[in-house]
Amino acid sequence: MLRRLLRCWRHAWADPRDSVRAVPDDMAERLERRIAASEARHSGEIRIAVEAGLPLPLAWRLGDGGHALARITRARAIEWFAQCRIWDTEHNNGVLIYLLLAERVIEVVADRGLARAVPPDTWQALVDRLGGHLRAGRVEDGLTQALEEVSALLAAHHPLQRGADSGNELPDRLLRL
Repeated sequence: MLRRLLRCWRHAWADPRDSVRAVPDDMAERLERRIAASEARHSGEIRIAVEAGLPLPLAWRLGDGGHALARITRARAIEWFAQCRIWDTEHNNGVLIYLLLAERVIEVVADRGLARAVPPDTWQALVDRLGGHLRAGRVEDGLTQALEEVSALLAAHHPLQRGADSGNELPDRLLRL
C-alpha cells in the first residue's frame, strides 16, 4: 500500500513543466526539425509525446507495478496515439514515441501499416536502446537515435514514391504533457 501511495504522489506532483525540463524548447525544436527531415524521406508520420505523470485515477490503478504498469502505460500511449489522430494517416503508417517520465517507461506505437512489417522484437530493441540513453541522462541522443531508427524502418517499408510530395498530415511538434 505504501508503494502505491508513493507512486501516486510521484504522479500527482508531476506536471508539464517536468516534460519541458526533460525536453527544453531548444531540444524540442531540434527534434521537430529532425522529424520534418525524416518525413521528407518516406510517407509515414512520426510524433513524440513526453508525459510527466498520469492522472491520479490511472496512477492509483498502477498498484505496485508489474503487469498493471505495462498494461496501463501501453493503453495510455495508445490513447495519445488516437488523440493525435496518428491512426488516421493515409497509409496507416504513423508512429508515436511515448515517454512517461514518472515511471521511466517508453512505449512505441506503430500503426497497422508499419506494425505488420516490423516484428515486435525490433520495436523492443529500439525501446531498450532509447531507455539506455535516457537512464544515462542523454535524452536528446536517445530520441535522435530512436527517430533515426523509426525513419529507417519507414523509409524501408513506406518509401516516398518518385515525384510524390511527402505531405505533412500531422504536426511535427513534440507533445510535452
